Amino acid sequence: MESRLLLFTPFFFLLLLLDAGSAQMPGTWCCEAGFVSLDCGGKENFTDELGLNWTPDSQLTYGEAANISVATETRKQYLTLRHFPADSRKYCYTLNVISRTRYLVRATFLYGNFDINNVYPKFDISLGATPWSTIVISDASTVEVRELIFLALSPTISVCLSNATTGKPFISTLELRQFNGSIYFTDFEEEYFLSVSARINFGADSEAPIRYPDDPFDRIWESDSVKKANYLVDVAAGTKKVSTKMPISVNSNDRPPEKVMQTAVVGTNGSLTYRLILDGFPGFGWAFSYFAEIEDLGADESRKFRLVLPGNADISKAVVNIEENAQGKYRLYEPGFTNISLPFVLSFRFGKTSDSSRGPLLNAMEINKYLEKNDGSLDGTVIENMLSYYSSADWAQEGGDACLPVPWSWVQCNSDPQPKIVKISLSSKNLTGNIPSDLTKLTSLVELWLDGNSLTGPIPDFTGCADLKIIHLENNQLTGELPSSLMNLPSLRELYVENNMLSGTVPSGLLNKNLVLNYSGNINLRKGDKRGSHIDVIIGSSVGAAILLIATIVSCVFMGKGKKKYFEKDQSEHSLPVQRLVSSKGDAPTEAGQCFTFSEIEDATRKFERKIGSGGFGVVYYGKMKDGKEIAVKVLTSNSYQGKREFSNEVTLLSRIHHRNLVQFLGYCQEGERSMLVYEFMHNGTLKEHLYGPLTREQSISWIKRLEIAEDAAKGIEYLHTGCVPAIIHRDLKSSNILIDKHMRAKVADFGLSKLAVDGVSHVSSIVRGTVGYLDPEYYISQQLTDKSDVYSFGVILLELISGQEAISNESFGVNCRNIVQWAKSHIESGDIQGIIDPTLNEFDIQSMWKIAEKALLCVQAHGHMRPSISEVLKEIHEAIAIEKEALATREGNSEDMSRNSIHSSLNLGCIDADNGLSFDESIAQPSAR
Repeated sequence: MESRLLLFTPFFFLLLLLDAGSAQMPGTWCCEAGFVSLDCGGKENFTDELGLNWTPDSQLTYGEAANISVATETRKQYLTLRHFPADSRKYCYTLNVISRTRYLVRATFLYGNFDINNVYPKFDISLGATPWSTIVISDASTVEVRELIFLALSPTISVCLSNATTGKPFISTLELRQFNGSIYFTDFEEEYFLSVSARINFGADSEAPIRYPDDPFDRIWESDSVKKANYLVDVAAGTKKVSTKMPISVNSNDRPPEKVMQTAVVGTNGSLTYRLILDGFPGFGWAFSYFAEIEDLGADESRKFRLVLPGNADISKAVVNIEENAQGKYRLYEPGFTNISLPFVLSFRFGKTSDSSRGPLLNAMEINKYLEKNDGSLDGTVIENMLSYYSSADWAQEGGDACLPVPWSWVQCNSDPQPKIVKISLSSKNLTGNIPSDLTKLTSLVELWLDGNSLTGPIPDFTGCADLKIIHLENNQLTGELPSSLMNLPSLRELYVENNMLSGTVPSGLLNKNLVLNYSGNINLRKGDKRGSHIDVIIGSSVGAAILLIATIVSCVFMGKGKKKYFEKDQSEHSLPVQRLVSSKGDAPTEAGQCFTFSEIEDATRKFERKIGSGGFGVVYYGKMKDGKEIAVKVLTSNSYQGKREFSNEVTLLSRIHHRNLVQFLGYCQEGERSMLVYEFMHNGTLKEHLYGPLTREQSISWIKRLEIAEDAAKGIEYLHTGCVPAIIHRDLKSSNILIDKHMRAKVADFGLSKLAVDGVSHVSSIVRGTVGYLDPEYYISQQLTDKSDVYSFGVILLELISGQEAISNESFGVNCRNIVQWAKSHIESGDIQGIIDPTLNEFDIQSMWKIAEKALLCVQAHGHMRPSISEVLKEIHEAIAIEKEALATREGNSEDMSRNSIHSSLNLGCIDADNGLSFDESIAQPSAR
């Protein structure tokens, strides 16, 4: 791809902010000279050791400043912060920008135990209407940094903090850096921001980052020497640092600064290999490598290498010859991809070609993720015009979008992707002047509360607000007549205009509406028809009242009869929200499978001779019917309340679902106090028994077989989530509920805890049920069950398949760790996957292992919205199986290009799926030099 970036003359930015006494709105800062550096909670201007000028955010009218002390931090800007209440509103900084100009905005957070509670905060940060990042503090002395690159499309931007899950939202610094020319231009910048994930200076001579003044835009180039966790691991043997004092031609200062390009790493053994944790991924991204030949090669020497990504042949074809590509030594060459799908853990490897005498060289790398912008409320322009009349009022200072990601405290919005305002609550806000005419342009407005102010003038025409239902204008100083246009509001049900200075007559159409109307306290406003005496409040009509009375009587009669039709409340409250079990003969479930008699079950099990399992519900027995069919009989414990509830649930569910990866339900038996469920018999027990139970002593199942079992189970769960209407949430997925048949194929069992999802509802409120170790922490806290709760449990199962370890153990995971998720995460994120692989596994491809490990980590994310769907997980399992089969062929001698010990990348190229919103037409398999 040809470069679209323009060249421009380098210059240094001055730092300038308007004085607090200027005409700027409170909480608004200007960046006329390109840089804004706000010391949040600070009290005075100062210049730091880099030459950056810092300004306190004292213009902000909300939040509290706090001083902190951290032993490892001496920079003045980090010794103060500003914190905000842990409430439902958002708190914003508004920065002036130049439209159609690109910027970098950087926010930093150093907790320092400012609240003396040692409760690590967790909250959200947004840029305008677009959610930017969730800030999770895990260390009181570590600075969290978030950076975003954006094209300004309006004169201001707002950076907002909101939604504190724990602790209080806070911020240490807020910085804005103006770019020059076409730096970071993309074809998608009108719809997407670039969230900075990695910016690395390879071969750095110290751990200190390179930034301003070496980088005139004050980008922070992290040293590859930094030893922080999860950064760069799997460094290939023979990797060495090289450097030069020679000047590097970078053409213009939008590229990496010269100091970054004067250092590099070289793979003396022919390979440069790293693994890198990419914050915010998987997703679509922008990735570039930066090369400059800074070693003196002999006349007979050459340096040629390629990026080797198995399964991505098109990318692996391109050969880098730095000196040739850059047209000379000490010159920049920057190949990359403007749109590429990247995983959470990125493996990358540069390997020299067979005709090269020198190993690969790498100076720097930069990776950003595309973050889809939200255009915000459709009423944004209207409400901003209204605010211009009240710019000095406290309530008008909240900033950001009126609705997203959190609405202003005095606004309510609907739930549309681009929401509209449905309620304005400005009671007793000291409003003066006329009612703002902009309010009449809020076409979805349902409620308007302007009571208790000092508004004057006439009531405007609200005809354009067809949904307006409630109007409160009482206790103001409004004049003029009560407009007849109010009669044209079809939804109007309440109108309060008492205690104003209105005059004239009340329109007869308002008196005839089914309307609560109060116009008392307006001495010159009178009723102008003959309908009885002067009544200030008119409620409904006789017809409406009659309909309401009839409806109430019918409802009571119907509900009274209905109570006799269903189980008692304490049992039915746990039943299915759509399909209840109807009481008929002997309370037998309807729509069930075959109804077996107790004598049939007793004969088949030889009077319950062979016990094959047990649980909270009771005991499972082996049986064989007269026709030779083998069965498993789950016998409900007579005194188990849980079991009775689960029995009702399971019969209803299993009677209506059929899939080859779900254990087949054959029928039930319910006689007196006896309740039993009958299933097909699964000859090879449970997955749990094969991983760390008695069956492991016979023979450990191979990695390819474990992948196939995971595939089978995921197919069964996918059917429950997407193939059933309404969808079914299993709620108790675990390795002991995945059964293996005689052909070693897996089926999901035990629907005793399952719930039907309610159509159109994102979650099902439910008393928490499940098994410790597999239980979704978000479900445990909120008691709101979603399909992502099953995904969490399945992620735990994937970790069990990799490690052969139990979900909970007092011995296997080391000191102070009993949970497989915590244990596996620490290993995987540090690149030590070998530390969790089941030692009984002898042959496997490390790439397929990494693919499953990475997907398992995504499955067990703390928040459901961050987890993939089970369909996405199944896709990864399919790809892992394909990799493993290819590797198996290699091990059998059918390939010369791959081996078990090779380092593979999990880079996945192609258009991202619809869930992520990106769809690019151009080929992403072609690197571009900017």
